[in-house]
Amino acid sequence: MNGTFYALPALRGAVRRVAQHHGLAAETRSRLVLSVCDLAAAEFTARRPVTFTADVQTDPDAGASTMSATLTAPQAVGPLLTTGLPLPVAPATSVTSATWHIPLTEDGAAAGTGSRVRTDSRLASEADAVEEELRAALAHADALTADHRLLEHELAETNGGVLALYVQLEERDEQLRKAHGVMLQELEDALRPAPLHVDGLELAVHYEPADPLAPTGGDLYDWFLLPDGTLHITIVDALGHGVRSTRSALDVTHAVRTLALEGHPLQSIVARAHELLMPLAPGLMATALLARIDPATGDVQIANGSHPPAMLLQANGDAGYLEVPGRGIGFPLPGSERLLRTRIGPGDLIVLYTDGLTESRRDPLEGEVRLIESARRHASKPLTGIPGAIAADMRSQVLHPDDTLALAVRIPGPAPQTSP
Repeated sequence: MNGTFYALPALRGAVRRVAQHHGLAAETRSRLVLSVCDLAAAEFTARRPVTFTADVQTDPDAGASTMSATLTAPQAVGPLLTTGLPLPVAPATSVTSATWHIPLTEDGAAAGTGSRVRTDSRLASEADAVEEELRAALAHADALTADHRLLEHELAETNGGVLALYVQLEERDEQLRKAHGVMLQELEDALRPAPLHVDGLELAVHYEPADPLAPTGGDLYDWFLLPDGTLHITIVDALGHGVRSTRSALDVTHAVRTLALEGHPLQSIVARAHELLMPLAPGLMATALLARIDPATGDVQIANGSHPPAMLLQANGDAGYLEVPGRGIGFPLPGSERLLRTRIGPGDLIVLYTDGLTESRRDPLEGEVRLIESARRHASKPLTGIPGAIAADMRSQVLHPDDTLALAVRIPGPAPQTSP
């Protein structure tokens, strides 16, 4: 079946006829009709046509058949939004089309447990088809209601054993504590931005909580590309530990991202974030380091609010810290006093971090020396392993554990020459 359509009623009727022809269960049929029409509605509103095709493929070896239905929007100005449809689509082969693969039983009818009332004969009208789909939906709702009542009954019976359950939970307290730590770690990881690919730059990050069983904390980072292609990086260390400090760090990263995308100058963002956040969270205190790197030129800009300075290790082995005076969010007179500008070249490595990396021995100056030594030791490695290797070196001598965040950026050096 192939056809081009310009309005929902004609498309809806065609899809129903195809579904009936292949004996799809009423529930499956209604899901297919709703999904196709949901995707086509925006195209029809914009006065653009769609095409709908359907056929059946048979696997002779498996003796199984599959009905394939495809909606195509040839004039669509963007990809079809196929998420959240009543009937999920197959993996997309084109951004302007969506395909559904529906298995059929040996007799050619749709596989599944849905209602198949009157599928062995054609329904008299579309109204009959709609009625049948409504009956299937009601039957499904009734089944869910019955399951819910059964569950309520089982839960009521379970209440009698609550006291015994508490005793058992006491015995398993250590196991639950570990599971809780894993859950918090997953939550903490979910709050961190996804890996970012930037042409002309290498990026890597490592985070390690002070207590593996309580992994939430105030050390957080954010990275994203600005409209001009510049990489923006935010490093935040919020005062305190636990979920509250995580929330404070998130507030800061979100405020900074908003201001950066609005086009505010980098030097002004720390002070402006303070102005935005203090009325909402008067007790918030956080240090912040902001960096921007142009992948095309290697130009670097850094603003700082009471945060440890970034470390720069050049390809020739020279190293130092990019010092910028300033005060953090929630501090008196917040803001970066100036904007540091520099440039990096192929092989140069920048490490941004939180104080847990260098203050593990309560001597930041000694920690900064050890950080440079560690960076030199691991500089020749693939960048993905450098932040973790540096953190392992720095935490080998710990007087007081603290959350640790290390983020590395490098412009790739020239590829090694191979002998002919």
